[in-house]
Amino acid sequence: MSNNITPEFLESCGAAFRADRANRVARDAVMTNGLNKSCLNHEARRHTTHTFSVSLKQGSVTSQKASGRCWLFAAMNVMRARIIRKCNLADFELSQNYMLFWDKLEKANWFLENILDTLSEPTGSRLLDFLLRDPVGDGGQWDMMADLVKKYGVVPKEAMPESAVSSATREMCRVVTELLRTDASRLRRRAAEGADRAELTVEKERMLNEVYRILVICLGEPPRTVDFEVRDKDDNFIRDRGLTPREFFKKYVDMELNDYISLINAPTADKPYYRTFTVKMLGNVKEGDPVRYLNLPVEELKAAAIAQMKDGEPVWFGCDVGPCSDRETGTLDLENYDFENTLGIRLSMTKAERLDYGQSMMTHAMVFQGVNLDENGRPTRWRVENSWGEEPGKKGYYVMSDAWFDEYMYQVVVNKKYLTPEQLAALDTPVIELAPWDPMGSLA
Repeated sequence: MSNNITPEFLESCGAAFRADRANRVARDAVMTNGLNKSCLNHEARRHTTHTFSVSLKQGSVTSQKASGRCWLFAAMNVMRARIIRKCNLADFELSQNYMLFWDKLEKANWFLENILDTLSEPTGSRLLDFLLRDPVGDGGQWDMMADLVKKYGVVPKEAMPESAVSSATREMCRVVTELLRTDASRLRRRAAEGADRAELTVEKERMLNEVYRILVICLGEPPRTVDFEVRDKDDNFIRDRGLTPREFFKKYVDMELNDYISLINAPTADKPYYRTFTVKMLGNVKEGDPVRYLNLPVEELKAAAIAQMKDGEPVWFGCDVGPCSDRETGTLDLENYDFENTLGIRLSMTKAERLDYGQSMMTHAMVFQGVNLDENGRPTRWRVENSWGEEPGKKGYYVMSDAWFDEYMYQVVVNKKYLTPEQLAALDTPVIELAPWDPMGSLA
């Protein structure tokens, strides 16, 4: 066997392809219709239904549009459910733009502080390259959202509505990213010239002021107080004026964020179950609590999520939304596509191998609003509230098969009261710090 691709090798590949009728049929189908449509398994649609034994009520489906704010939309969807229930409303939304503003500003500060902490790193080092890669991207984690809410509260959508930029963030992120990389180069140059940390901190504050100005121009200025005025389902008028965003959160969301725990399923050799983990340099609010996960077998994530939904509360979760996802039907099902038979290949990586070899990681956050349990109480499918508008799936809702949960679900967030004594004890184990580029540090 030659080390190179030779004409003889190419001729043998071509001859083998042309000799198999199935190859020619697959080629014509895929070239005409595309890969996914040609591999669609119509049999899988027969067992897809949007009926669930546990199904929660919620307002209309939200849309993050051309932005990567799924983690914030999912969190606001969990919180608005509490307001809808508390105030007997037909529908309600919290301002995702308000959360976006503070996330971008805090991420800018987080980035610049990390630059100041790594001044000795040479350009081209893996750590510095990691920091410079995406300093103010749209993605995030539950604990990052919690830090924002603890510091800034939440507001109704009317108090800070969407802007053209919040609904399509790429242009703003590009400009702010270039500005911050310019700032990073200036801080490192000033340090090399002998500036001390105090001088560099003054320079950093000037840089943050520029970021603040850009954010106000693009997103609007966040309100300092809000008026809450709605009519409930019985046409009763509710008015509450002059609340700070933190007062509004405390009074109407009424959620003790410190009680909510991120459970992950990462079945890799370096992450033992019943241990807690954090990721180095993952966060946004500098003075906030660090991101923390408890790694558990996947069946224990399911049990905790089911228990919380049975009590009427939806569940924030993070998954790898791309594989085996059919946007038209809104289904996440391992049987959606038959790539193996169409292409004559075998795809057999385990969940751990997909994490270890870069094939999968958490890419999207959504909300569980229900689950179907069989006669023995075992889940068969999950009801998913997405934030892509009403067009995909059934008015914006997806169905996730239980087998898909096993393979591509990575994180659920539940109140710690739904944890077992063994799981609660595991929360107190010494925290293991993962590298910044570990797959469990991916952002939804």
